[in-house]
Amino acid sequence: MDSHSDRVLSRRTFARDLLVASAASAIPAVAAPQMVNSDKPVTIPQSGWITDVEGITVGHWKDTRRPTGCTVILCEPAGTCGVDVRGGWPGTRLTDALDPVKGASNTIFVNAIALSGGSNYGLATASGVEQFLRERYVQKLGADAKNKPIAFAVPAAIIYDLHPELGDWTIAPTAESGYKACLAAAGGPVQEGNYGVGAGVTVGKMFGIKQAMKSGVGTSSIRVGSTGVVVGAIAAVNAVGDIVNPSDGEIIAGARTEDGKNFVNEMKQLRSGKGVRPSESNTTIAVVATNATFNKTEMNKIAQMASAGLARAINPVFTTLDGDTVFAISTRRSTERVEVGAIGAVAAEALAEAILRAVIYTERFESFPSYRDLRE
Repeated sequence: MDSHSDRVLSRRTFARDLLVASAASAIPAVAAPQMVNSDKPVTIPQSGWITDVEGITVGHWKDTRRPTGCTVILCEPAGTCGVDVRGGWPGTRLTDALDPVKGASNTIFVNAIALSGGSNYGLATASGVEQFLRERYVQKLGADAKNKPIAFAVPAAIIYDLHPELGDWTIAPTAESGYKACLAAAGGPVQEGNYGVGAGVTVGKMFGIKQAMKSGVGTSSIRVGSTGVVVGAIAAVNAVGDIVNPSDGEIIAGARTEDGKNFVNEMKQLRSGKGVRPSESNTTIAVVATNATFNKTEMNKIAQMASAGLARAINPVFTTLDGDTVFAISTRRSTERVEVGAIGAVAAEALAEAILRAVIYTERFESFPSYRDLRE
């Protein structure tokens, strides 16, 4: 056989093998559960908190009647802000104003961001934050405030935590809750886990709330070498998907098997044709912050790039029933000139770390076990 015939035969053999492989991959396999690896604890950098960014303080408020609450991120003075809404069912406030094509300038200033439980009812917390800011402004200016009106900008996003399994769903954060979170706002260490907006969050709900796990709120920060630039993140993780350690792909929290001892691995189930109709409402909402100075357009790009952190740590993510939303805010405290794409990349890293911490530092609530419970 000549070399031309050899080449033709090789191509035919390759094509035949490719068709066989494709046909085999099209047959749904039985999706085996993933064992919980109790001998392999997740280690994440002790990277601080979003409050390491100059000008950022954080306050939590938690309801004592059932697990729900809100978290407020205050920015002093007001910062430039952007947003990236990737989820198919978001609950947000003032996000249109952060669009780079909106407004007369590219420098809308944001005074605070509110993250709340209670689904749409929780958007009321932003009104309480505005009340707090207005009262503080009037107190600071005294009689001069009468002739110097100001409308404070407080974007907000909410998560769905109205499941009856968490208690009376009619109890939701209010404007008073947002006001009290402002009173609690401080710098330094931020409480993580079952605090504030993290009080009622759960993950792994593709096959129903009963197979889910408890999650929470987590935060982190990264100091960018010797530049003086700091990037921080805070996230409330209420995802339909599993939480995955980006370093090795291992599921650390998510949908459990019926006996509650292992993970069903949602993506394997989807590939086998199961679980294609999620029935729960979910959302991961987050804020990334930096002291580097950027305009609104650049902060929108940073928010967009930071969303990659969700994709690294949550699988699946950005579904039709997730309201995944990431805000990005600049406190403008640093004059160091840095590239927007570089800070966006660091923001994604910080956000992925915050998501892992939200799971690792959470405690169980009744029938919803935590990361620690499955490893005892």
